[in-house]
Amino acid sequence: MAEQGSCDTCVNFVYDEDYEYYVCDMDLDEDDMVRFLTGNTNSCPYYQLYDEYKIVRHQM
Repeated sequence: MAEQGSCDTCVNFVYDEDYEYYVCDMDLDEDDMVRFLTGNTNSCPYYQLYDEYKIVRHQM
């Protein structure tokens, strides 16, 4: 898995309707949480590209 940095394109970055803002859906440890809260996500091990067309390409 390639490590990336932009939460905006991560499948784990989801909108929480209770809090009315986006949150990371992974169970982060203390170090990962500090990186997430400070915006330093250049080496996030949980990053997965949100690709809504992945299934379609697989079916072709």
